[in-house]
Amino acid sequence: MARAHADIGTTDYAVALKAGHHRLTADERPDLGGQDAGPAPYELLCAALSACTAITLRMYAGRKAWPLTAAHVDVRFAREGEVERIERTLRFEGDLDDAQRARLADIAERTPVTLTLKRSMAITTTVAA
Repeated sequence: MARAHADIGTTDYAVALKAGHHRLTADERPDLGGQDAGPAPYELLCAALSACTAITLRMYAGRKAWPLTAAHVDVRFAREGEVERIERTLRFEGDLDDAQRARLADIAERTPVTLTLKRSMAITTTVAA
């Protein structure tokens, strides 16, 4: 099970994060009142999707023994009014044929984080004493 923890003090808006045993910092851009000490929350969301996509593609190509030498995943979160969307661009390196490239694009649509984001999910919140 994945787990993360965040702590914030009085500094706007730097957040100390612990994800697994890794320590990170999140913040907002200066135009939003932060100091840009780390990625903003939506940047972390994009990073999670791009990391999951790249890892899944590497695993799949490895299992198939395909000549994928690198996969590049660019993810952009966009909001226009009430409409939110994620745009993902894949770029592959290696001597892949068109069918392999198409199959990798298909696999990207079914990575664990992709599927999580595509379906709705309940979030429960509890206030601890």
